[in-house]
Amino acid sequence: MSDSRPSPALPDGPLIVQSDKTVLLEVAHPDAADARRAIAPFAELERAPEHIHTYRITPLALWNARAAGLDAETVIHVLITYSRFPVPHSLLTEIAETMGRYGRLQLVTDPAHGLVLHATDAPVLAEVMRSKRTKGLLGARLGDADVVVHPSERGHLKQVLIKLGWPAEDLAGYVDGEAHPIALQDSAADVAAGVEGAFALRPYQVEAVDSFWAGGSGVVVLPCGAGKTLVGAAAMARSATTTLILVTNAVSARQWKQELMRFTSLTEDEIGEYSGARKEIRPVTIATYQVLTTKRKGVYPHLDLLDARDWGLIVYDEVHLLPAPIFRMTADLQARRRLGLTATLVREDGREDEVFSLIGPKRYDAPWKDLENQGWIAPAVCTEVRLTLEAGERMTYATAEAEERYRLAASSPAKLRIVDALLARHPGESALVIGQYVDQLEELAEHLGAPLITGATTVRERQRLYDAFRSGEVSTLVVSKVANFSIDLPGASVAVQVSGSFGSRQEEAQRLGRIVRPKEDGRQAHFYTVIARDTVDQEFAAHRQRFLAEQGYAYEVIDAEDLEGLQASR
Repeated sequence: MSDSRPSPALPDGPLIVQSDKTVLLEVAHPDAADARRAIAPFAELERAPEHIHTYRITPLALWNARAAGLDAETVIHVLITYSRFPVPHSLLTEIAETMGRYGRLQLVTDPAHGLVLHATDAPVLAEVMRSKRTKGLLGARLGDADVVVHPSERGHLKQVLIKLGWPAEDLAGYVDGEAHPIALQDSAADVAAGVEGAFALRPYQVEAVDSFWAGGSGVVVLPCGAGKTLVGAAAMARSATTTLILVTNAVSARQWKQELMRFTSLTEDEIGEYSGARKEIRPVTIATYQVLTTKRKGVYPHLDLLDARDWGLIVYDEVHLLPAPIFRMTADLQARRRLGLTATLVREDGREDEVFSLIGPKRYDAPWKDLENQGWIAPAVCTEVRLTLEAGERMTYATAEAEERYRLAASSPAKLRIVDALLARHPGESALVIGQYVDQLEELAEHLGAPLITGATTVRERQRLYDAFRSGEVSTLVVSKVANFSIDLPGASVAVQVSGSFGSRQEEAQRLGRIVRPKEDGRQAHFYTVIARDTVDQEFAAHRQRFLAEQGYAYEVIDAEDLEGLQASR
């Protein structure tokens, strides 16, 4: 006769762990914060509405945890400790088996044969060698547990192995690269004494650099405004070698140069810019993704930059935007230390596993809300303003071709008066008006009497306008998506988004990131997104907001007609 008695009651934990690999966290529970910190290294946050947050345990998340030094026993202990109900045994078994796959194949350096793929489990090596995907990547067999790998295939092999479900632990080490002295100019004593321009690394920045250096290569995830450039500078000082920094555009390259001259002992002559406008190769060279991915007659003429010096460190800014050709380059840089910097590892193309295999696993992740609560980034209020299209606009939208509908809804002329009303809410504050469509932005800039920055604006003019905005000479800037990335505008406290790149979660995070740098007067940041209801504009907005909702930001929804001052402006 079976025992039908219920299982003994467990403590009233904040987690509900389910067999489909989802983990539910009750936000209001007194142990919620501890539980969230404990599961963050091995579970990916999927949704974060008001009361229950949903995490998912994925193979990639478990392998990231394993690479960071966590073992299956620790992961299982965390789940059992915080779970309200018994954790499904099948899930515990799967966690142990998935984490056990990491490291059964290892890339090591053999004194006689060079780069070798070593197996702690010989049948696994036999299995991957039989796969068509590994053909051409592996050389001579050295016994049951070892096979030679051509050094140039180190990255490609790691990509293939993760897709086969056997992620390799890369223990082959790194070349030292060409030594170059770089010192960080931080001083806690000067900060305490109130010396102008003095800085000291924040505790989480120290942890991020330490975690990266201990692992050798990998990704640091920090919110916009949390000082990713400073983490990069500190990693360069730790490395003290020639460094290649890859960035999104020329404005970002020049900003990196200014910050490195401010934060480190590097002089202007030691830092080169390799972009469309300049081709300087120096001990520290900052190159744009765009110039490296320029293709002529089927080849990439600027990839020689990778061999121009014996680089000791490669830094990838905004690693979530890494173009596919750069992934191919990165496969050839496996002998170099690699640091990826990003505010979100969300990739719209789903290539997170390639970041893991080619740049390295996630080494450090600081949640947005944690840094906001500690005062390192400004608290942000997110508001969605919904407008109803007028009858004529609705009919035009309804009868338009599907590919034209988003543009029609996102570019509604009614958004002009809503922008007026929103800016009137924040007199005297520095504001960014951000959009996707140049004709819409031109109309807005003319209406507001504000300068406009688009892809057609020269780098020199962009820098002049950003400087005028920073100094307070210009209080409102109208910007296209060229201002999404790596632009430091510390005074900006209001952003009004009138259109976006369809449903891009990355873009939403980057745009909020433009305004969350801490304000000297403790002011809140306000992020508004203006959308047309009952259209694809509303659907895309909901998708874009997902990442920020996952970070704990809630969007207040208000009707355009309820905006104070809107009636007067009509």
